[in-house]
Amino acid sequence: SGVQLSANNMLKVGDWITMPKYGADGDVIEVSLNTVKVRNFDKTITTIPPYLLVSDSFQNWRGMQESGGRRIKRSINIDMNSVRFCTPEMLAKYRKIQLLANYVEQTEQVIKEYNEEHHIDNSILVNGRRQTNLGVFRAYLNCYLKSHPGVNHDMTCMVRQLQPTDHGIPLELYFFSATTSWIPYEDLQSDVFDHLLAIISEFDLHVFQSPSGEDFRERLG
Repeated sequence: SGVQLSANNMLKVGDWITMPKYGADGDVIEVSLNTVKVRNFDKTITTIPPYLLVSDSFQNWRGMQESGGRRIKRSINIDMNSVRFCTPEMLAKYRKIQLLANYVEQTEQVIKEYNEEHHIDNSILVNGRRQTNLGVFRAYLNCYLKSHPGVNHDMTCMVRQLQPTDHGIPLELYFFSATTSWIPYEDLQSDVFDHLLAIISEFDLHVFQSPSGEDFRERLG
C-alpha cells in the first residue's frame, strides 16, 4: 500500500493532508511500507497504516499549495429590511466613493436610456429599472476585491447572493488569496471582512444578527 501511495502520487513527505476519521490534520513527515506519519498542527503525531489511505478517502492540499492561491468562501447575512431602491441623495453619496464612481455613473446612464426607451412612468417605484443599495454594495465589494493586492487576480473572484433565510440574505465573497501560507491567508480574510463590516453602514444596509441581552435591555428602556 505504501508503494501504491507513492506510485500513484497520492501523497509524499511534506504534503498537508486531512483525514478527520483518524484525527490527521497536518504535514506528512514519513512514508514507509507499513506506516504514514503525520505531524498535526497541534504538534501531535498521527500514524496511519497505508492501506487505510488507499481504501478510505483523505484530502491532500498539495494542489492548493502549488496553485498559488487559497480559496476564501465566506458570507455575511444582510438584514432584508434594510434593502431599498437608491434615492438621488444616496447615489450622490455613492458617486463620491472612488471605487464606485464609474460604476454608478455608467449604470445610471444605462437605466436612464432603458426607462426612456420604454416610456417608463418613474413616479411609481416599481416601474422600470432602478439601482438598489444592496446591488451597489455588491458592485463595491467586487471592485474592492479586484483592486486588492492580497487577492489572486488570476483565479475566480465574485460576490453573490445566496438563498435568503430567516437570518437574512447571505452575501457571499468567493475569491482566492495570493498566498497559500496560513497566517497571511488568515490575515487577508480578516482584513477583508473587517473592512466590509466597517463600511456596510455607508450603504444604508444592516448586518443581521440574532438579538442579544443588550438589545432587549435597550428596547425595554
